Amino acid sequence: MHAQVKTSSISLSSVLISILAITVITAYSSPVRAQEGGTIKGTVVYTGTVPTKKIIPKDRETCGNPHEEQLVVVGPNKGVKDAIVYLDGVPKGKPMANSAKPPEIDNNKCMFVPQSQVIPPGPIVIVNSDPVLHNTHGFYGKRTAFNVALPSQGQRITKQLPRSGIVRVECDEHGHMHATIYVADNPYHAVTGADGSFTIKDVPPGSYTLVVYQWHVGPTQTSVTVKPKETADVKVDLTK
Repeated sequence: MHAQVKTSSISLSSVLISILAITVITAYSSPVRAQEGGTIKGTVVYTGTVPTKKIIPKDRETCGNPHEEQLVVVGPNKGVKDAIVYLDGVPKGKPMANSAKPPEIDNNKCMFVPQSQVIPPGPIVIVNSDPVLHNTHGFYGKRTAFNVALPSQGQRITKQLPRSGIVRVECDEHGHMHATIYVADNPYHAVTGADGSFTIKDVPPGSYTLVVYQWHVGPTQTSVTVKPKETADVKVDLTK
């Protein structure tokens, strides 16, 4: 009799634990309906003196002549182009969008195209459109993510970026080349336009850390609170 009661208690406990686990997982991963989400709309600016660097390229027939290059590309209203904006640590929300084909980064006229992009974890295709050698080298922090020699024009090599985070991209042959890839673990991100503007939609209500990453400045964090069906306006100045 006692053994039977003990077995029933264990079974009941197991059922309750299973129900609780399912409830937690569902609450964590279930998408937020569009009518419940809010919007983050903002501008990234650089109000200080814009830093520049003298570029003296090798392979000038392909890479061009010496020139001054902005280390932060700024428009007429101080808006910063190609900054990556994302929410850090979002626990739930809409699912990640799936692309029909893997994203690419192209070595084109001794520039990376695009210079900033956001991709899901997985493959990226590294392309050489130039008739010169490029060595495309990506880093998670100080650790190499990929290191690809591309001696031939038209060459395409696929590499994997399996974990989320910022990947800094350089060319070991042409030191002035740079790009940024953000491998995203949630769909709440944007890349700023030529005027520095960005919009992130359908954000679950709550308080977040908004991260702006620009390759020369590094990460800049701002707190933002999103309310249901409302727009949170944000302005971030990257000036050091």
